[in-house]
Amino acid sequence: MKRHGALKTAVFAVSALAIFSITKDKVYASQSEKPLSVEYGVAGISKTLDEVFSCGDDAVNDKITELYDAEIYSPLWNLGVSIATNYVNVRSKPSTDGEIVGKLYHGCAAEILEWKEDGWVKIVSGDVEGYILSDYLAIGKEAEREADEHADKFATVVGTQTLRVREQQSTESRTLELIPLGERYPVIKEYDQWAEILISTDDNGNDFTGFVHKDYVDIEIIFKKAISIEEEQRIIREQQEAERAEAERLQRLAEENERKRLEAERKAAEEKKKSEEAKKAEQEKKESNKSSSNSSGSALGREIANYAQKFVGNPYVWGGESLTRGADCSGFVYTIYKQYGYSLDRVSKDQAKTAGRKVDINDRQPGDLIFYTNSRGVVNHVAMYIGNDKIVHAANSRQGIIISKFNYRKVYCIRRVV
Repeated sequence: MKRHGALKTAVFAVSALAIFSITKDKVYASQSEKPLSVEYGVAGISKTLDEVFSCGDDAVNDKITELYDAEIYSPLWNLGVSIATNYVNVRSKPSTDGEIVGKLYHGCAAEILEWKEDGWVKIVSGDVEGYILSDYLAIGKEAEREADEHADKFATVVGTQTLRVREQQSTESRTLELIPLGERYPVIKEYDQWAEILISTDDNGNDFTGFVHKDYVDIEIIFKKAISIEEEQRIIREQQEAERAEAERLQRLAEENERKRLEAERKAAEEKKKSEEAKKAEQEKKESNKSSSNSSGSALGREIANYAQKFVGNPYVWGGESLTRGADCSGFVYTIYKQYGYSLDRVSKDQAKTAGRKVDINDRQPGDLIFYTNSRGVVNHVAMYIGNDKIVHAANSRQGIIISKFNYRKVYCIRRVV
């Protein structure tokens, strides 16, 4: 990879013929626009120039064009994409003795600031700035190919309050879904005038996709970036905190279940000895407790909704029920409510029939379950309402557990468990 620096220098050396010069962030049309300045290493310059001028008069321009095509025609000529098997350490100086300040994982991108001797390059990626060996970077055309594979694309609805998602790339095609202004969706593939977007992933791991016209969406391309050592430690701490919260909740649930079991045994023994009058008093007490429980249902629903939000950012796994290692949409709400002592059916289409009771959309409260259907009217997704017109849900295989607008899709029904 150090040879790229030599090739760039060679182009500068023969710029009187090619009539262009380069800095790390702009291509200039002529030497008059910017003084000639070389920011890259010059190792190998003599050999490269010998190769250029030994080609013969007719081949000089061909050789320059070859170098030009290899670097300048790529819009990513000053961008490097990691091709390390897992990650490459970013160091504070161009040496393996340098302090590790971050990690550039496979497929993550970095801006190349400077080419150094001995194969090192200075890069910046996210909040991380330092040095890595150039052997671990793809640049130019190779970087473009890596970017197609590793960069994420998202489409945000603009210019219309409600956008139709079509079954095919045509305004005459069937409408699959209506999505609101400002909502953001992963892009599966771009076409000339249309983009295929991912709306959700159902209980069976099937992606629900459709087409939107590119006149009504902004498409952004997002590269993953390097992660600093501090950020890596923060993520580990947050993961540990989430796992600890889950373990504490499970422990509290186990203790509560044991308390209830012991209480049930005590009451059963008492009922054998008490008269009908005592039984009647106990029944009245239960009715009173039930009324009290109903009056606090809203507070419990908010507690459950707040607890569910602790797992935002964790992955979507089809068939999964783990709040930290991955769950699908119905597995996510199933596990949340299970930890509060409620038993739900496992699949969203069954939950839409049996979970709690149905409530009006205008009466929605935190903790309520909101259900959505596919284009055939079959329930295929469930989310939990958290208030302020927002939901938390295991959205799809690309975004995992996220927070969205409750009407990011057309609502089928709402059911209240508590």
